[in-house]
Amino acid sequence: MAQLVVRQLEEDVKVRLGRRAARHGVSMEEEVREILRDAVKREERSPSKLGSRIAARFAKGGLTRDLPELHGQLARPADFKK
Repeated sequence: MAQLVVRQLEEDVKVRLGRRAARHGVSMEEEVREILRDAVKREERSPSKLGSRIAARFAKGGLTRDLPELHGQLARPADFKK
């Protein structure tokens, strides 16, 4: 297994890392390994498309009625003066 040395880590970060490890019931070393694993996993996942992210965000609340389709209509700038 590889080893990694992190130099010049701020004392504040070390203290908070220790607290986080204690909350999870693991050593600081294991906590750092888990953080690094998680960071690499996130990088490997392909980002979801915008439409999918919007749909997921509003999936719980939903709409009370269907929205009309606006095919063939020109976009108009919003009028905030009203």
